[in-house]
Amino acid sequence: MTVKEQNSIGAPGMQAPDVEVYDFRRPRTLPREHSRALELVFETFARQWGTQLTARVRVLSSVTCEQVLMQTYDEYAASLPSTTAMVLFSLEGLTPRAVIQFPTAAALAWVGHMLGGTAGGRPVEERKFTQIEQALLRQLMTEALEDLKYSLGSLITAAMTVDTIQYNSQFAQAAATGDLMIVSKFNIRVGEITSLATVAIPAVAIMPQLGEANPTSNTADAQELVLAQVSAVPVTVALRLVPAQVLPQRILTMTLGDLIPIPHPQHRPLDIVVDDHVLARAAMGANGSRLACIIIESEEKRP
Repeated sequence: MTVKEQNSIGAPGMQAPDVEVYDFRRPRTLPREHSRALELVFETFARQWGTQLTARVRVLSSVTCEQVLMQTYDEYAASLPSTTAMVLFSLEGLTPRAVIQFPTAAALAWVGHMLGGTAGGRPVEERKFTQIEQALLRQLMTEALEDLKYSLGSLITAAMTVDTIQYNSQFAQAAATGDLMIVSKFNIRVGEITSLATVAIPAVAIMPQLGEANPTSNTADAQELVLAQVSAVPVTVALRLVPAQVLPQRILTMTLGDLIPIPHPQHRPLDIVVDDHVLARAAMGANGSRLACIIIESEEKRP
């Protein structure tokens, strides 16, 4: 029985809810491991971007990362104001483009500071940028792009360049409507002006480098995998003489200069011990100016 049939039987006259088809081959949520890795990346970018804005606009600025999620481009564009600044970035070898979005009013206030003005907290009119303003913002975005590439590190392999600046979120076709995007939302504070910004990067440019969220191994090779892992674990190796048995009274009466005889024959090799297990025997030697041991007998038992 379908959802519409159930609704029509149980509640006559009620409109059936919209049902969205979910494609399990293209999940729209980030696994926890990927989400945490991307949060660290965008938090690093936020710090870099805030430092860059402070240096450029000569006003104390800060940027904080609020959220990282995966959306289709259609969902991302629908969440933006109809009029806003969208800087599109081309990715070498890929058709979808990345986006840095921020309010035009906030950008105009940044430019005003760069030119020596003071916004004074007054709202700035929303409008398109002049050629001079666009040139200054392109330079600002080029530096932000360098910070973004630095923060992403090995997570992105495609070269990124500033493409165009759009002013309408519905007309700026950075990607196909169904293309998945990694979207990060930021809170930007420049002086007394606070604004919201977003960064959207095509998932196809990042996800392959993140790898599988829950990688599995073939259990048929379990023994080889365990041996490989154990062989890479560092252990402490010690050379040990034959232990001497001493009465507690002798220990309690020890003073400086007392001698304790060691019942280790001079001709007998020393034991090589790992975690109180004797693995081999060795004779004393030298390696340059340092003491060394030469293994002359092994007691290691392999399965």
